[in-house]
Amino acid sequence: MAKPKTRTFGILTSGGDCPGLNAAIRGVAKSATECFDMNVIGISNGFRGLIDNDAHLLKPQDFSGILTLGGTILGTSREQPFKNTERDSAAALSKADTLKDNYRKLGLDCLVVLGGGGTHKTAHQLQKEGLNVIGLPKTIDNDLYGTDVSFGFASAVDVASEAIDRLHSTANSHNRIMVIEVMGHRAGWLALSAGVAGGGDIILIPEIPYDSDSINSHLMKRYRDGKKFSIVVVAEGAVSVEEAKEKEKRKKRDPSAAYRVASRIEESLDLETRVTVLGYIQRGGSPSPQDRLLATRFGTHAAKMMAEGDFGKMVALKCGEVTSVPLEEPASKARLVPTDHPLIESARLVGTCFGDD
Repeated sequence: MAKPKTRTFGILTSGGDCPGLNAAIRGVAKSATECFDMNVIGISNGFRGLIDNDAHLLKPQDFSGILTLGGTILGTSREQPFKNTERDSAAALSKADTLKDNYRKLGLDCLVVLGGGGTHKTAHQLQKEGLNVIGLPKTIDNDLYGTDVSFGFASAVDVASEAIDRLHSTANSHNRIMVIEVMGHRAGWLALSAGVAGGGDIILIPEIPYDSDSINSHLMKRYRDGKKFSIVVVAEGAVSVEEAKEKEKRKKRDPSAAYRVASRIEESLDLETRVTVLGYIQRGGSPSPQDRLLATRFGTHAAKMMAEGDFGKMVALKCGEVTSVPLEEPASKARLVPTDHPLIESARLVGTCFGDD
């Protein structure tokens, strides 16, 4: 076997936590140490830890027994060292310089980052600054461009689908309309997948602005057909046709998407409506077997890439095969749901409404 191109690497988790982070850390660390004799430097609390030089050597016992654990043993933060405005550009430059200095002081040959879109934008910038970086795609929204799926997504779909299943019984018992909000700011993959798996009657995603009249018509048709309850699955980034035309983003003080939808339903229809916002429940807990497998495959592939000196890329899944793509791909744009996606077509064929007809 040729001598590995990487001797010592750092690893960090950045952005929001999600199921599968520890499984991925384990996949990278175990294969890197046992098969390629590398040293692993664990960096605490994302890029903030690299700025603060908060790092330590990881020993085998540190990444043993973590396959099924939720969260991240390294801690995380939303620190983005290159993000700045004119007001704080000097501070951002200082952070970035400190981060690069600490990369070199730690003797790193590569930095492995686990995260979503913002994380990979930072990773791409670090690559352009001369650092060796490899990314692993983590997000429950599944909106990272360049990979068919990210770890964390399958676990979130499981949680959301089970929640919808549970709400069905309450909705049926009380003849109510249940509006359930799931995560997904820009992309509706989670709402779409969980909504179809849970038999949602209406699914609202950011990619398809909804018309309230369309929603009300669908609910009344169900009511007239003797279906006294309905399930409405709403992505947190879903917007009405009117809202989609607004140039400014909705302010955080506004009611969340589910409450806005429920309010319009109650204003127009004399039907009892209740709202459930799943929130952080979707991000916590043990990863599903599917995510454990995917995170492990991603992690071991990253170790092989480091051994070969294949830097500046994100590990990805393409047509069932683990491969890699240039970091500029996930850094450039989000992976959104195509409005002609086969799953949307299947949902429409079983009578699901997307608020656009």
